[in-house]
Amino acid sequence: MTVLCPHSVALKSEIKKLTYVHVGLWLLLLAQMCVGHLKLLPHDRVAMPYQWEYPYLLSILPSLLGLLSFPRNNISYLVLSMISAGLFSVAPLIYGAMEMFPMAQQLYRHGKAYRFIFGFSAVSVMYLVVVVAAQVHGWQLYYSKKLLDSWFTSTQEKKKK
Repeated sequence: MTVLCPHSVALKSEIKKLTYVHVGLWLLLLAQMCVGHLKLLPHDRVAMPYQWEYPYLLSILPSLLGLLSFPRNNISYLVLSMISAGLFSVAPLIYGAMEMFPMAQQLYRHGKAYRFIFGFSAVSVMYLVVVVAAQVHGWQLYYSKKLLDSWFTSTQEKKKK
């Protein structure tokens, strides 16, 4: 039986909104990879992906697990979603920030960029993606933890009755 808690409904709504933003970012990275690998545009228009982008594609799995946990308030799925978000979402973003740092430093110090995405420095564009994605995943984890606490509390209350 699913217990409807006003906090649970609001938290699920927030997580769904963040998941939609995450899917949008994910699709943009997937598009960049497809364009780069299939050579649909010249590499001076759309740069080849950085190495961190490949494992980041797995970041869609935690979001889907989170959504699967909603219909029946499945605590196990939500916990798996939170753990795998660290592994498949946050870890590639940290690695990406470190991987791109020398190129960002070169751009900042010397004003030289060698990779571009539609005329913009690829490292600048991808750092923007990293910053937005880190915020999205941070908020997803925050709301997921609050949702997990809400579900756990309601489960404990049901056991007391």
